[in-house]
Formats: sequence, C-alpha cells, structure tokens
Amino acid sequence: MVVLNRIYTRTGDDGTTALGTGERRPKYDLRISAYGTVDETNAAIGIVRLYLAGARELDAMLGRIQNDLFDLGADLAVPQREAKAERLRMLSSQVERLERDIDSLNERLSPLTSFVLPGGTPAAAHLHLARTICRRAERIMVELAAQPDEPVSDAAIHYINRLSDFLFVASRSQNDNGAGDVLWVPGQNR
Repeated sequence: MVVLNRIYTRTGDDGTTALGTGERRPKYDLRISAYGTVDETNAAIGIVRLYLAGARELDAMLGRIQNDLFDLGADLAVPQREAKAERLRMLSSQVERLERDIDSLNERLSPLTSFVLPGGTPAAAHLHLARTICRRAERIMVELAAQPDEPVSDAAIHYINRLSDFLFVASRSQNDNGAGDVLWVPGQNR
C-alpha cells in the first residue's frame, strides 16, 4: 500500500528526483521521461473516460489499463538489475489481456479503406491523443532500453506497443465501429 502524507518534500528543488531504488537522477533523465510519459498517457485516458457514459465495456477496459499504467510506471521507476530485490514488474499476462481486448473490439469494426484522421466523436478524438502520447512513451522506453545499464523488460515494451494499437481500435469503436471515422484523402487539398 502507498501512503502519501506529505505531497511536497523539497528534495526535487535541485532538479533531481528519486527512482524507486532511492537513486537520484536529473529530472530530464531518460528513465524519468519514460515513466513521466506513461503517466501522461494515463492522464489522457482519464479524459477519454469522461466521454464514455454509454460505453461501459470500453470504460472498464480503460480502467484496467489505467491501473496497468501505474504498474508500468512502477516497473520503470525501479531498474531491474541483478542481485537486487524484485519489485513490481509488467507481466506477459497483462499484454495478453490487452490483445484479447483489442480482438474483442476489432471484430466489430468495419474494414479500413484509408488511414484514419484523429477526430470523430470527442471520445475518439481523445483516444487518438492518448495513442500519440503512448507512442511517444514507447519511443522513449525503447531508447532507454538501448542505453548501457538501463534495462527495460520485454513485457513493458510489448505492453506499451500493444496499448497504442488498443487505443487506435478503441477510437474506431467510438466512431460508430468505424462508420464515423474521418478518413485521410491523399492529395485532397492540392
């Protein structure tokens, strides 16, 4: 259980923040950017949920995803290194559940005939925004994983990659299962 009795500590006033290990890093550190962008994705999903009064199934899926994103942030906040105690880690079962949810939503969608422009219903537009933030989180996580001594688990990278796919499919589901998608028309404004 997490207990937060005091919100400000003043320890970050020097431009650093603590990882879950206690190690201090600059606030611009790639690992901090990774879990900060995961948190930004989570906040964007929170906005989407404001528009889902009539979509209980999707709202429940997004609620589970928001919890998973806190797990992902915790995973990223404690680099997995040998001889260190294990902390909360992303699991392949979380990726598999996300894939099942994608398949469930996708089977109802009309086939795509073009790329989809972000838009349509407010929920769909916000899902597209969450998707693009999620893609940024993925790019940062992959860059972090490429650094020496900066491990990122395969399950974490698989999850964030699959999440952007989920958010795309979910956006189409909120556009009348694809019928209300705003499609790209190549060269339309020449």
